[in-house]
Amino acid sequence: MYDGGKIIVGIIIGLVLLTFPIWYTHGMAPKRPEVKLPEKEKQCVQSKEYMKTKHMQLLDLWRDSVVRVAQRSYVAPNGTKYDMSLQNTCMSAECHAKKTEFCDRCHDYTGVVPYCWDCHIPPKEEPKEKPEEMH
Repeated sequence: MYDGGKIIVGIIIGLVLLTFPIWYTHGMAPKRPEVKLPEKEKQCVQSKEYMKTKHMQLLDLWRDSVVRVAQRSYVAPNGTKYDMSLQNTCMSAECHAKKTEFCDRCHDYTGVVPYCWDCHIPPKEEPKEKPEEMH
């Protein structure tokens, strides 16, 4: 085999480059995001565990109920009545008003790109104050 040494070195370099992401990050899980929960509202429309795993199913149910059946109220398991609205209920000032501190952190961590904002307008957030520039 002509140039066998070069071929073997090339295969080894190729394998190292292909497997680099696997062995470089082995055992290092990304840090879980810390989300800012609402300070004013203490109760969500469902339990924390339910909302962590099934909030999109709930929002899809709300969308279908409002758009297709014209039902606009949701009664939570605890009997509280809510308006079925992403913007006016979930993203209100009392709850998850800061999309970047709540929604985006978890969605970025999990690699999920939600389609909520294809139709809805994200809540306006106050820009963080910049330190005064020194002259």
